[in-house]
Amino acid sequence: MRVRRALSTIASAGALAGALVGATLATSPGAAGQADPLQLPTAAIALGDSFVSGEGAGAYQSVADLNGVSQGFPGWTAPNSNAYFCHRSANASIQVAELAGVSARFNLACSGGQPADMAAASSARPKGRTVASQITQLRQVAQTHDIDVVLIGLGSNNSQFTFGTVASECAGRFVAAGYTGWWEIWVPLMNWLSGTPVANENPCTLAEMATDAQVAAATQETTAAVRQVLTALAEVDADGQHTVVLQDYTSPLPTEFATQYHDEDGRTDTRDKFRELVRERYAAGCPAHRASLGPAAQFTDKLAGIVHSTYATLKAERPAEKLVFLDVRRAFDGARLCENPGSPAGTLATPLRLQDQPNGTFVQSLSGYDKIGVQRLSKTCNTYFQTCQESWHPNLAGHQALGACLSSAVTIGGGQVTCRRLPDGTMTTS
Repeated sequence: MRVRRALSTIASAGALAGALVGATLATSPGAAGQADPLQLPTAAIALGDSFVSGEGAGAYQSVADLNGVSQGFPGWTAPNSNAYFCHRSANASIQVAELAGVSARFNLACSGGQPADMAAASSARPKGRTVASQITQLRQVAQTHDIDVVLIGLGSNNSQFTFGTVASECAGRFVAAGYTGWWEIWVPLMNWLSGTPVANENPCTLAEMATDAQVAAATQETTAAVRQVLTALAEVDADGQHTVVLQDYTSPLPTEFATQYHDEDGRTDTRDKFRELVRERYAAGCPAHRASLGPAAQFTDKLAGIVHSTYATLKAERPAEKLVFLDVRRAFDGARLCENPGSPAGTLATPLRLQDQPNGTFVQSLSGYDKIGVQRLSKTCNTYFQTCQESWHPNLAGHQALGACLSSAVTIGGGQVTCRRLPDGTMTTS
């Protein structure tokens, strides 16, 4: 089945979402169920992490904090716990998807969101943001709207591992290997998110990204969290009729780089000190070892497994629930970073970008940066994570593509849907 790219943005609904969540968040379960569903406008809601919040798509909207105060952009040096850094975009897939019969969209997802954030305030855990639980926010919306569509993106961040830490470790190892020799360990390079020295300068392996035990624990967390969402929906949805889409993830990197990114200045990434190659791949948005690309694809498969297992378990528990598993692993085929010459132009993902100082100016090239300079960039990212937070996420075009996938999944209305991009850029589902 072919679907058109959904390009319309529902800006007014985003503003309404902020106003609603900015109101008092304490609600009584079932309050919305007392309303006449025929008198309520319909709504679509997004819950989860950065992949559905719209990270990388720009046009970030104000977000109400725990006190109901609307938080706009607080500045590059503000604490990353600020609610604004949930990065809820007016261009997120929930906003641009063609959803027949839906009159309002509410983006309640938060970049960095974890399963625990569904039922508890994100600030209750380390590195969380000062926003109410996403179920609390859902209940608030249900007081004034009949919820027809719920998009959930969970699994890439959990108590066991996070996408950001994995990505930062692999990028940090590549830069460290290219910028330092084995005799130059006096200038340690870091995981740009955790701030700790990279474990080594070797390509990342799948076991280092996430072990089977970690994936199993993450699956349990994710399943429990989505179960809580479904329970809340059963309590507050005005007419009890809704479609819940569980979406997995796609990698920003291909399984192999275009040949122009294989070597530079006569050096490949299989030895130490390949500084010019680091600069070339950074400029193209893909600073990573070629040998890390296979494990990265396998890691994406592991994330998909978390989401699919959650879907299968809950569908068995609740056979009457309209659940959809939306597989988007191939949604960026042919348009990933460094998959083609000229990257990052024409891709569907944001390049990895850092700031030298927290001032909003992104470093586009590492030309002229020595080891000390690169270490300074990594420290800026670690101290002010918002300066690098958008890296390796769907960009504006990427979220539009995901919106097209979502449109088709909701139209199908149940079961398992695979969305992929054809060579001509057309999005198809099966």
